[in-house]
Formats: sequence, structure tokens, C-alpha cells
Amino acid sequence: MYITLSELAEYLDLPMEYILKQHAAGAIKAIYTGEDFVVSKSDFDWYKEQLDLKRKQIYEELNEPIPEDWDAKDED
Repeated sequence: MYITLSELAEYLDLPMEYILKQHAAGAIKAIYTGEDFVVSKSDFDWYKEQLDLKRKQIYEELNEPIPEDWDAKDED
């Protein structure tokens, strides 16, 4: 199944201008059908899952408490 770039923008709740910039930069691969650019939804769903996993990992790393320095209490 293929979706247009405008449907992709709606699906991701992002501005169309952002989607077009990402497509122009090569981050979103699309096929021109003669009328519109389309993206494979199954390929994009996999890519979106990978991005969501990476975002979750970054969020967890940022919220991880900073360990106490082992020599911070060893002051003379």
C-alpha cells in the first residue's frame, strides 16, 4: 500500500513543508507516479518503529540518574 506525501504528513501530524524538506534531503524516499509522490506505508512503518525505539532509548538515557562519584566523599 502506498500513501502520498500529504497523507504521510497527516499521519505523522507534521507540516507538509517539513515532509517536503525531508524528501528533498533524501530522508524520505518516494516514488513519483506522474501525479504525486507516494511512499510505501509498510517501509515507512518499519522506519517509524526504528525512530520510536531510538527516541525511547535517548529519553531513557537522558532521564537516567547520574551516579554518585565514587571519590566525591573522600575529601581530606
